[in-house]
Amino acid sequence: MPAVSTPLRVLTGSILAVLLLSGCQAIEDGSRVIGRADLINDLAARLDNAGELTYAADYQLTGGESASIVQTQKPPRAAYIYPGGKLTVSAEATTDCEIGSAKPTCVLQPPPTQLNKPSVTVFASAKQHGLVTPPVVVGLLTTAALDPNVVIEQTDTTIAGRHATCVRVEGGTDPGAPTFDACVTTEGALGRFTGTLDGRQVDMALSRYRTEVDAGAFTLPAGAGIVDRRTTKG
Repeated sequence: MPAVSTPLRVLTGSILAVLLLSGCQAIEDGSRVIGRADLINDLAARLDNAGELTYAADYQLTGGESASIVQTQKPPRAAYIYPGGKLTVSAEATTDCEIGSAKPTCVLQPPPTQLNKPSVTVFASAKQHGLVTPPVVVGLLTTAALDPNVVIEQTDTTIAGRHATCVRVEGGTDPGAPTFDACVTTEGALGRFTGTLDGRQVDMALSRYRTEVDAGAFTLPAGAGIVDRRTTKG
């Protein structure tokens, strides 16, 4: 099972350093801030550790559309399927496909250094189409935990038959900071996300979770045009 990524491991330590440097006023709010960091670290660890699981999660999106997150460990690979597109990450390539047109097009880029922890920028297309991925949510939660003016409320619920811990995040030092709700299941799957990202309203909820995966989720669309931008060695 992987360790939580470096920014998340040092989150509590970073907050402590800020409190010590800021003086008494900051220390007065220390318990509240550290408690918030503990909650965020717990949710982030669940999402992070889920990168070592084999599972498929289906989501209901805004407007009744659907999306899926599918991943396996043997071999290690992941697929993010959303309206108009599909992103696959494997040891061979990061493949971003546009499937909304008559002839799908797929662009192959070099694979990420860590297959189960690709860069957040990889998920830009998915986010634009309403699928918010776990790494994006981790980034939002981490930013919120470091802002002493953010209000974070915790609740527990059941989503698609699975227990989930939820947080509502609102306010913040930055007037443009997003207000959002996020839920993470006990297994570490993203259970729900509601909020505005990049000026676009996003509402997605887990509708089905399973540990059996269809290998077809990782295949490229039939008849797709291929643009290979991987670096050729030699």
